[in-house]
Amino acid sequence: MKNNPLLLLSFFVLSIVCVHAQEIKELGGRVSAQGKDVTGVVVRNMNSKQATITDEKGNFLIRVRENDTLIFLAVQYKNKILPLTPEIFKTNFITVPLEEFVNELDEVVVRPFNLSGDIDKDIKNLKLEKDVSAEALGLPNADVKIITQSERKLHEADSGKFFYYYVVGAAVNINKILNRISGRTKMLKKRVEIDRRYAQTQRVQDAFVDSLFIDSLKIPSDSFSDFMYFCEVDADFEAVVQTDDQLKIWEFLITKSQAYRKNNGLD
Repeated sequence: MKNNPLLLLSFFVLSIVCVHAQEIKELGGRVSAQGKDVTGVVVRNMNSKQATITDEKGNFLIRVRENDTLIFLAVQYKNKILPLTPEIFKTNFITVPLEEFVNELDEVVVRPFNLSGDIDKDIKNLKLEKDVSAEALGLPNADVKIITQSERKLHEADSGKFFYYYVVGAAVNINKILNRISGRTKMLKKRVEIDRRYAQTQRVQDAFVDSLFIDSLKIPSDSFSDFMYFCEVDADFEAVVQTDDQLKIWEFLITKSQAYRKNNGLD
């Protein structure tokens, strides 16, 4: 059977169109804002959900397809949406001007810190915004856990199996065995747990401003660390903290502050 030239040509053209339509490339660019700081502007591909941030000169590089849409986000600038039309996609470098954001506030009745004076009510009304984190932005390796120095040392001391078997013989993990025998592994595990509990206690302390500890809990500023350790060693502390309920945590701190003040003659 003879090949149909027209059919072959049509298939060739269609193949080129499909390949072009699916082409992915890295698009470079720079944001500008009339001499303003353009460091750390988030550049997000709304189609692929990938994102990057600009350097100190406003430069960025991001993977795109034709007809994707980019959005540029920064607190000090208005959001900028840029569809990648075929004409823009053909270029290898784009310049994106940003417009400064001016926040015009409605007239309001001002109260100090917008608080009612009732600590329980104010904590219930507290709204916490999600952090603009690498994971939230879908940045590469955002899900990689950053281990502490103690965790790294424990991994070095106790990683792997005790024995490795091969076709031609076997190998012994001397490092793991010696660290177990010497007690170093046990010591490092305790250190990792101490670091974990300390970090947890610090998160609780950082969740409340110092004035609450001083004015509401009646804890002197030079006793903050001692008071938080007093809370940490309580058997219920970790369970309360893991609820992530600010009101429950605050009620726990109130109860512990009463006992702490009594034990230390602060009443």
